[in-house]
Amino acid sequence: MSGGKPDRRALSAAARLYAVQALFQMEAAGQSADRVQREFQTYRIGAEDEDGPAPEADEALFSRILDDAVTWQSKIDQATDRGLVAKWPIDRIDPVLRALFRAAGAELVTPATPPKVVITEYVRLAQAFFPDGREPKFVNAVLDHVARELRPDAFGAATS
Repeated sequence: MSGGKPDRRALSAAARLYAVQALFQMEAAGQSADRVQREFQTYRIGAEDEDGPAPEADEALFSRILDDAVTWQSKIDQATDRGLVAKWPIDRIDPVLRALFRAAGAELVTPATPPKVVITEYVRLAQAFFPDGREPKFVNAVLDHVARELRPDAFGAATS
């Protein structure tokens, strides 16, 4: 699609993918959020390599997800733990899923995006990372629990 601008949805989807990859890299390599964010913005998002251009992304969304995932990691991880089977705390699950839950949790902590949109988008990412597994259904169930805990107002729950 030369000359055309990617649509907002594609830019948001790419930002979420990059955020999951960046959170994974931060944990796997023990790198800071600032360092990984600069690396992605300089060398990955929209960059050209031997395979062609990488997708453009909503860089503001990418940065917000990373910043909020770091700022709210403890709250996100605790909510995710409560959504997981009791014998499987977040630190024992697949690191890609952990990064995905943290990115989704970062979006659920703030009211910028409706929870159902966040859940749908991250289930799509789970399908991309795990095309033949049960992980997408698992992600859906856990994120539904996390969303209801972090954003009960979005589900019509009376919390007075």
